[in-house]
Amino acid sequence: MKCRIADLRYREVINVCTGCRLGFVSDVLINISGGCVVAIVVPGPCRFFGLFGRECDFVIPWDCIKKFGDDIILVEVDKDACLERRPKKKFF
Repeated sequence: MKCRIADLRYREVINVCTGCRLGFVSDVLINISGGCVVAIVVPGPCRFFGLFGRECDFVIPWDCIKKFGDDIILVEVDKDACLERRPKKKFF
């Protein structure tokens, strides 16, 4: 099965360990020297009703992906272990 990276953005990521929805793929991490996909990135939960953006992202290693479907991606990962803090943006 062939798939472009752009097609991953429309697929929802579901954790098979807990059955919870993590969200939709927003980015892909690629190893430039090796030419392979290292991880997928899913935006984390919103802060304070979504008014103040997001604090963390789910960075899911490629090895943790169990199955690709037509519209979902099944992963087996510890939810807390794959959280990665976003860098703070400077206003000035």
